[in-house]
Amino acid sequence: MNLLELGWNADWQRGFNQLASPELAPARVISVLKDHYRLRMETGEVLAKLSGRYSFEVGTRSELPAVGDWVAVEDIGANRAIIHHVLPRRTKVSRKAAGRELEEQVIAANVDTVFIISALTHEFNVRRIERYLALVWDSGAQPVIVLNKADMATDIAATTAELEFVAPGVSVHVMSATEGFGLDSLQGYLTPGQTVAFVGSSGVGKSTILNRLLGQELQPTLPVREHDDRGRHTTTSRQLFALSNGGMVIDTPGMRELQLWEVDDGLASAFDDIEEMATGCRYRDCAHKSEPGCAVRGAVDSGLLAQARLENFFKLQAEQKFLDRKLDVQVDQSEKSRIKKLCNNAREASRRKRTTSM
Repeated sequence: MNLLELGWNADWQRGFNQLASPELAPARVISVLKDHYRLRMETGEVLAKLSGRYSFEVGTRSELPAVGDWVAVEDIGANRAIIHHVLPRRTKVSRKAAGRELEEQVIAANVDTVFIISALTHEFNVRRIERYLALVWDSGAQPVIVLNKADMATDIAATTAELEFVAPGVSVHVMSATEGFGLDSLQGYLTPGQTVAFVGSSGVGKSTILNRLLGQELQPTLPVREHDDRGRHTTTSRQLFALSNGGMVIDTPGMRELQLWEVDDGLASAFDDIEEMATGCRYRDCAHKSEPGCAVRGAVDSGLLAQARLENFFKLQAEQKFLDRKLDVQVDQSEKSRIKKLCNNAREASRRKRTTSM
């Protein structure tokens, strides 16, 4: 597989020429292991690790190579390489790391389109799709909603109509991976050089869809639990797959916990209807709660805007403000630690100077 088939183009070449030295070669990250990376180069697949200098200079986990990244590597032979640089990302799908950890986790890099995959079962949740839309819009990639398991649906028309209100302008595709219909509608996004990432909860059928696109059972699948439609994790890591038609897919594990990471622009795009309605409010700082002349509340009262959508908007806004406050505290603490370290170093240097002069 040549670099063009992996998505390499003139823009990447220009960036590579500015960043890397002549002895280095470009490669794309296809999977991240515990302390190594699987890469695809012009010459084939290699296993790589970070250079000592790059490991030392990395400030946060989000700066480490992620699946889909383009990297500059030194080929050391025997299918081994050393990563010296990560090229600046064109798009980045990321979330807050799971748990209490206050870190950004990059899910996929340099993707053109993100399939937000949901199942037409009890799993379907419009509020969750709104959350995914905020994440994808903020990434710089194009969101596409894929509704799988149409063979189990009761009222597809009502579901797609509901999505028209929460995702105007976003393409919605209905399919059944197990029955094999609707797959052709996805092919237009999977053209040579294009990269698509799959996101969604466990059990929505991401791996089954991928296997259909690949034409073989590469990703393991398991049935969902019958009583609640909850899926079981069969995909345990993110990985880039090359399709026979030239497109690429990044499959990701199901997300049971999707905490957003600094998606102010994504929120504005995902809820642009509310942002537009707010321009008609009497007060510029209207909170859309109980203020007189609130156009957003008026839209709810008239049925133009669902109360649940507005409440989800408030919820995601509150999460972002809480995250911002915690990040401010973290930055403040880091700066205090840096200053303390500098002061200690200065005192130690002064002490050594006094000792030497005696």
